[in-house]
Amino acid sequence: MNQSMETLFKESVEISSDFNEEKAIVLQLGDTLKFLGTIPDRTISLVITSPPYNIGKVYEKKVGIKEYLLQQRPVISELVRILKDDGSLCWEVGNYIDKGEVFPLDIYYYPIFKEHGLRLRNRIIWHFGHGLHASKRFSGRYETILWFSKSEAYEFNLNSVRVPSKYPGKRYFKGKRKGEPSCNPLGKNPSDIWSVIKNDWENEIWDIPNVKSNHPEKTVHPCQFPVELVERCVLALTNENDWVLDPYAGVGSALIAAIKNNRKAAGCDKEEVYVETAKKRIAGYFSGDLKLRPVGKPVFTPTGKEKVSQMPQEWGKEIQENANTG
Repeated sequence: MNQSMETLFKESVEISSDFNEEKAIVLQLGDTLKFLGTIPDRTISLVITSPPYNIGKVYEKKVGIKEYLLQQRPVISELVRILKDDGSLCWEVGNYIDKGEVFPLDIYYYPIFKEHGLRLRNRIIWHFGHGLHASKRFSGRYETILWFSKSEAYEFNLNSVRVPSKYPGKRYFKGKRKGEPSCNPLGKNPSDIWSVIKNDWENEIWDIPNVKSNHPEKTVHPCQFPVELVERCVLALTNENDWVLDPYAGVGSALIAAIKNNRKAAGCDKEEVYVETAKKRIAGYFSGDLKLRPVGKPVFTPTGKEKVSQMPQEWGKEIQENANTG
């Protein structure tokens, strides 16, 4: 634990159930809207969350798309109220499916945020290699993060997300600076601090595995945030000691990402099992027992030698028959 971490969490790993600006970690079991009502105006530097997708998970009741969005409007209003003027909001969503039809939630949410005057800075694509397999359409392998700022004077820590330039020895070939180095000595802009995503900020595609059964962070939650996904936003959009809030905290991945990087963490969830799991994970982080996927770890690519990556012998006949009738 570094010196600044010791300063922020020097007394104990206390998790408060009620919001208090003097605390460092707040996690409440209860209703999100009521919890947000206890937070003062312009307090939070980063709101980052993945709201319920209205797809019928155990923690939600599936309703029509219009009713679903209507339910989210008061929550969004509160989030804008408590967001600092230089703060950011990252809204991670997938798709709502009704009778086989896809409704891209980021498109439906965008005008709601614009009604509050927020400015869209990036529409980031989070790509992952595994998920549910579809049979009547292509299988979905991405979700989106809408990054909004509250004002033009938003926080963006460029130096926190730089990586070494690919060609640091490159020089200007004409003009007044001819012959001088053309790259930034601190690294490439824009980018991130993990080598696995050198091109991710440029292309707005983040290749991070989603949390499935063999992921080291997997818990009881069916739609769990990878901690690495949140860390990128925390590092770029906040400073140490800032408040990071997840209004739908689940099992606490956003809170852990904030704590890990010396930010204050706040969250709420209505499911007791998730809140208790989040508390255990936070305690596990401080004790050193929490399993996390290392930041920047390359996504595994099979070599072809693994038995699981080889074609089953039983498929040979079927593939040949398909080729003959194709």
